[in-house]
Amino acid sequence: MVDKVLRNFEDILNAVKDKAPKRVAVAVAQDDAIMEAVQGAREQKIAEFILVGDREKIHETAGKLGVSLEDVQIIHEPDDRKAAYRAVALVSGGQADVLMKGLINTADLLRAVLDKEIGLRTGRVLSHTAVYELPGFDRLLMVTDGGMNIAPTLQQKADIIQNSVQLARVLGISPAKVAVLAAVEVINPDMPATLEAAALTKMADRGQIKGAIVDGPLALDNAISLEAASHKGIKSPVAGMADILVTPDIVAGNILGKSLVYIAKGKIAGLVLGAAKPVVVTSRADTHEAKLMSIALGALLG
Repeated sequence: MVDKVLRNFEDILNAVKDKAPKRVAVAVAQDDAIMEAVQGAREQKIAEFILVGDREKIHETAGKLGVSLEDVQIIHEPDDRKAAYRAVALVSGGQADVLMKGLINTADLLRAVLDKEIGLRTGRVLSHTAVYELPGFDRLLMVTDGGMNIAPTLQQKADIIQNSVQLARVLGISPAKVAVLAAVEVINPDMPATLEAAALTKMADRGQIKGAIVDGPLALDNAISLEAASHKGIKSPVAGMADILVTPDIVAGNILGKSLVYIAKGKIAGLVLGAAKPVVVTSRADTHEAKLMSIALGALLG
């Protein structure tokens, strides 16, 4: 854990640069976006890479983009599925600290992550946590899960929270303030999200979720705005000051996350959590900065 709260992406980069570079194993690395991210991370001195994939295609892609692969380890494996398993084995075997998705379907990569023999299972559900730097916000804001679990159960939501709390801790946020979102801030039996939010709050009170102060149901406005919480008379250590927003399902999480980027003009980084080591899974629509910051997050956590 860092010795101060990291409040923006520059803080994250500086914190990673203060550490020895972590090694990132990339599964099926012959991809333009991956080559650019590799170059950026090496220039920033935040990570070193082991590229697993078709050696000829990796060199061809790097040459086309003018990316130097000097001192970069390349493991030749032209079969995508086998490349995923070899990259995972590098991480589970301690030869790399972070796993990164290349030119391969996420489901195929995660199948290797969950392999009983060489995988990175922990017993917790895998989930995606996005970290946002937002204009006008004095802190980083985390949103989960807008990328993996379609309609998580109560126990899965507890795991999703615990995964995000682990990331919050390395950002210097402890205990993390977690808002379990719903459309309203009162319990309504006709709205299952409010019932689950209340249950998660009690689970945290009883120590079933550790390292966090959890409250819900909270609507988005009173989760992040002290003014909104005050107007509604909500008294809570989380209201208006949430570090982590837990959405009811993947639809809400995906819409909220993309709204923060495309409407609020926020910057994003993200990781798949719940495995023994962090997994960097970026979208082809993500900016170069988003990919670089996701690698930095993985290096910080790894």
